Amino acid sequence: MMKRVTGEEPKMWGSSIVGFGSYHYRYASGREGDWPRIGFSPRKQSLTIYVMPGFSSYDGLLSRLGKHRTGKSCLYVNKLADVDMDVLEQLMRSSLDAMREMYPD
Repeated sequence: MMKRVTGEEPKMWGSSIVGFGSYHYRYASGREGDWPRIGFSPRKQSLTIYVMPGFSSYDGLLSRLGKHRTGKSCLYVNKLADVDMDVLEQLMRSSLDAMREMYPD
C-alpha cells in the first residue's frame, strides 16, 4: 500500500524500519538528517506506522480507522484486520501530502 501511495520503492532505515521516500530536515539547533516520508516497522508488540506530521489534523480519519493507539508520530496497530484499510490509505495519502508541502523534493 505504501509503495502504491508514494510511488517509491521500499528502503530499510536501520535494522527495523521500512521507509518510502525521504526528506531532509534541519532544526534550529543545527541538527539535521534524512528520514522516510512514511514508513512502518513490524515490531513484536504492534505494527508501527510512521505518520511524520503527527496526528493533530487527522481526528476525523482516526475516529473511523478502528482499533489503534498513537504516539507523537507513531500509529500503533496490533493487526491490520483491526483497522479500515481504506481509511488507513487516506491517512497515508494525507500524511504524504503534508510532508511534500513541508519538505518539497
